Amino acid sequence: MDGGGADANEKRLDVSELSGLPEGTVDLLREEGIEELYPPQTEAVEAGVTEGQNLVASVPTASGKTLIATLAMLAAVERGGTALYIVPLRALASEKATEFEAYEDVGIDVGVSTGDYEATDDWLAAKDVIVATSEKVDSLLRNDAAWIDDLTCVVADEVHLVDDAGRGPTLEVTLARLRAILDPQVVALSATIGNADEIAAWLDAELVDSTWRPIDLKRGVHYGNAISFEDGSQREVPVEDNQTTALVKDTLADDGSTLVFVNSRRNAESEARRLARAVEPFLDSTERDRLAEVADEIRSAADTGTSRDLADAVEAGAAFHHAGLSADQRSLVEDAFRDRLLKAIAATPTLAAGVNTPSRRVIVRDWRRYDASAGGMKPLDTLEVHQMFGRAGRPGLDPYGEAVLLASSHDEREELFDRYVYADPEPVRSKLAAEPALRTHVLATIATGFAHSREGLLSFLDDTLYAAQANDPGHLAAVADRVIEYLVANGFVERDGGDLEATPIGHVVSRLYLDPMSAAEIIDGLRAAGRDGVEPTPLGLYHLVSRTPDTYELYLRSGDEETYTELAYEREAAFLGRMPSEFENEFEDWLAALKTAKLLEDWVEEIEEDRITEEYGVGPGDIRAKVDTAEWLLGAAERLAEELDLDGLAAIREARLRVQHGVREELLDLVRVRQVGRKRARRLHRAGVESPADLREGEKATILRALNGRRKTAETILRDAGRPDPSMDDIEAGDADDPLAPAVESGSDAGIPADDDDAQSSLGDF
Repeated sequence: MDGGGADANEKRLDVSELSGLPEGTVDLLREEGIEELYPPQTEAVEAGVTEGQNLVASVPTASGKTLIATLAMLAAVERGGTALYIVPLRALASEKATEFEAYEDVGIDVGVSTGDYEATDDWLAAKDVIVATSEKVDSLLRNDAAWIDDLTCVVADEVHLVDDAGRGPTLEVTLARLRAILDPQVVALSATIGNADEIAAWLDAELVDSTWRPIDLKRGVHYGNAISFEDGSQREVPVEDNQTTALVKDTLADDGSTLVFVNSRRNAESEARRLARAVEPFLDSTERDRLAEVADEIRSAADTGTSRDLADAVEAGAAFHHAGLSADQRSLVEDAFRDRLLKAIAATPTLAAGVNTPSRRVIVRDWRRYDASAGGMKPLDTLEVHQMFGRAGRPGLDPYGEAVLLASSHDEREELFDRYVYADPEPVRSKLAAEPALRTHVLATIATGFAHSREGLLSFLDDTLYAAQANDPGHLAAVADRVIEYLVANGFVERDGGDLEATPIGHVVSRLYLDPMSAAEIIDGLRAAGRDGVEPTPLGLYHLVSRTPDTYELYLRSGDEETYTELAYEREAAFLGRMPSEFENEFEDWLAALKTAKLLEDWVEEIEEDRITEEYGVGPGDIRAKVDTAEWLLGAAERLAEELDLDGLAAIREARLRVQHGVREELLDLVRVRQVGRKRARRLHRAGVESPADLREGEKATILRALNGRRKTAETILRDAGRPDPSMDDIEAGDADDPLAPAVESGSDAGIPADDDDAQSSLGDF
């Protein structure tokens, strides 16, 4: 059993003993029900966290890590400083900012910064506590945000993610750069890991390393008709049909909730359907009514098969959760689960990544997942499974938490105990010494003037976690040398003897937060178009940005290779740059980029979202992610074209605006008006209202009819379009089903949504 919630020997500090905090903080803590600190929090205070001491807190989920950070930040503000809280996910940024806003009553002003990598967000200079992702902080450093100099306390949440090959290097380099520039207090929050002492040594920090939890966590394996726990006890849970269903029903019988972790989106959705059938009989009439309201909100967020399946499950008290959902859908599911309306969620591990969704019981149904590098199914890391375990047990709501793995044989039961129940989590290892990670950070280090030579660059890299852990100190230098050669060869860095300096285009690439290889691909493609005298088309531009390292290409399913090979030859003239032959290794990646570009082309041709999700096997959230990435990269392409005086600037801008709004060219003027999304713009256009001028001068009855008779919406749109008299009083819309949105199957409007659903929260407003 993992816990200690009942251990009276652990020291707990009364909040009245806290000092150095803004006036009223202790009273506010007591209003929130906090009379004394948990043992790890007490240990952190005694280690000097409220006095500016660096600290690494390696403690389990729900054991009070956030309050440790909060105390450090409040104390820093009280001393006249500013605090930065770095999170790994945008969704987590909003959640944490909301938590910290509770301290506005003691004079703390909170700001959030997560988007627009080229902005410096100068408005944040007036804030006391700033919440941002590590990527945003990195971009702020590259763009010389002046308020960064005011930081005196930096908190890194989920610091164990330095082990993640994707996000880890950015967090690592950002922390190293902040320490080198400012030497602020650093507070690093981590899950329980195998080498927290190494992280503490790297950050020159005190270490709080604890397994204490406010409530007990029982960990075990279900096999046969019982859960066997690590302390030797058992709980009978007979299985009639399915292990997961039996465990969920058992939890419901004790008025608890369940999180079920599975290894794929498809499994999450199918498991949710099964859970819905198990949960529905346990709901009372009030819960059914409230869940019906949540389901309606989910349906209105996007008209796709995924949305309908999710809403159907939610009505029955269950849900699925994965990255294919839109942000709104994920938020609705998480809120309903926290409110105990939803009784069970089937989720991919995205839900274990920090968002606060605890439950009575956690079931790890799938402990293997497909790994392309392994060529098949691979066991999950112990640390990842322990993160899932940490979601079990809600302090103040549950008497205990249970984390259960599922075994189908006695041998598997023993393996799961050895691999995940008895085992300690793996040590965290830096992933910095890889060329994809170093390309962007070496360029940024040179472009910001942080290093002016190879020796200066290597001196900075010596302050990273990788250098602290390296068995081969020469490896990082060798990789850095290869990266320098690449940057020089592509014109991003100039070398003069031993000196290194970013070129003008290198500075632009760094500020745009582009992978230099992405910038090189875009520049080469645009130059090729100029040499060939080709005007870039939307598909060509979408393909260009889709084949950069900054885009996650769509996966080629069975049969796709033939489909997209045919399309490649049909549309070959549109491509910017040489198309590889079918016999070259890069041809498959070229086709995957083409599939991604075709999705974007369908989006700007106003193909219905439901058709796109079905055609490409994606969810609404995936479309949103591809659209956001394409918009960002096309914006970067504009800047690069301007800087290098390349042709095609107007075509790039139009392709960017079309993908941003998801519309054909003729609607671009209309969607520039606030509150006019792709559906409203199409209805207005069909009614003959084709521009902001038409909104200012056209017949109000026609406009009102095109907007389904929604008077307040019409007035808002007319006001934003600059109409002096936007009032719709005494205006009759007539028949709202006048043929403004006919069913269209062919011709110039083929594929354009023809329903009269006026809700603008579909894809364009996620």
